Amino acid sequence: MRKKGIMLIMAVVMSLLTVVLSGCGGGPKQASSGSGSGAGASSGGAAGGNKLVIYTSMKESLIGGIVEGFKKKNPGIEVDYQSAGAGKLMAKIAAERQSGKILADVIWTSEVPDFYNMKNEKILEPYTPSNIKELLNPFDDYDGTFTAARLGTLGVIINTDKIKEDPTKWSDIYTKPEYKNGFGIADPALSGTSYMSVALLQSKYGWEYFDKLHEAGARIGKGSGQVIDDTSVGELTACLGVDYITNSKIAKGAHLKLCYMTEPNALLMVPSPVAIFKGTPHLDAAKKFVDYLLSAEAQQKVADAGTVPVRTDVKQDPKHGLPKPEDALKNGIKVKYTEILPEKENTIKKFTEIIGKK
Repeated sequence: MRKKGIMLIMAVVMSLLTVVLSGCGGGPKQASSGSGSGAGASSGGAAGGNKLVIYTSMKESLIGGIVEGFKKKNPGIEVDYQSAGAGKLMAKIAAERQSGKILADVIWTSEVPDFYNMKNEKILEPYTPSNIKELLNPFDDYDGTFTAARLGTLGVIINTDKIKEDPTKWSDIYTKPEYKNGFGIADPALSGTSYMSVALLQSKYGWEYFDKLHEAGARIGKGSGQVIDDTSVGELTACLGVDYITNSKIAKGAHLKLCYMTEPNALLMVPSPVAIFKGTPHLDAAKKFVDYLLSAEAQQKVADAGTVPVRTDVKQDPKHGLPKPEDALKNGIKVKYTEILPEKENTIKKFTEIIGKK
């Protein structure tokens, strides 16, 4: 009887030990392809070894279809991607560099200064896409280190239940009563598109513009998607918002409208560069992804998602109300990215001090 009891205890101990070892990494790990969760990206880049890993600030409504299209064109290439705000991705990349290895092969975000930083730090692999002559290029100093894959636009997103008249001037946001204490801007420390928008508006109108926004009760929101959600549910009456995120929510029934200012050369146009990390073990696959992203097929997906492509040979649905690619390039607020690059930290700090002060 005693012997049976000892054997039973040993069996329980061995079972518990198996569970503990499995939980600590002793068992096999599954990487979810294209989940966007980030879990697959880390294991795919570090352990899988055979997967193309993409870090991107694009939301699922945009990146998901493009990755699926790429996989159909390239059935032998597995893909994982992590979608997060540009600020979080750059912090992740910095931590990975400290540990000795960047786990991603490709990066696609909308914070242009980050790409100049990475270029200066020599962590990007120069690659001129095979279809470069078919693209619009917003960079005067283009050298193939990174290539615009989208001409993202931002406008004033209004809740149509609360605001009946479209804004037409940037001054409407601080002069019209319907925006009082109800206008939101995503935190530029978290959102690349928000940071770029703040930098563009500041370059054109000065910090006085943000002082007036503060006086009108403007608020700092969280991510670029969150301020649009807050506007949709009525917590905000309006916000500064990204085109395709807004259009995806409108398609699902949100009472929102994307409004562009009619002032000359006052469009918030933010290029979204794509680049390849130097030292990637999947260089050929990364080049194929960049080529596909810039192809007519993928750029049609960009346009269908409700944002502006970098090609003029794709169709844009009029329901999105977007400018044509050549008009977005022409009418965007002009800025020299190399000049705003050293000011990024100060710009975010100044914006936070002005809008966040009591």
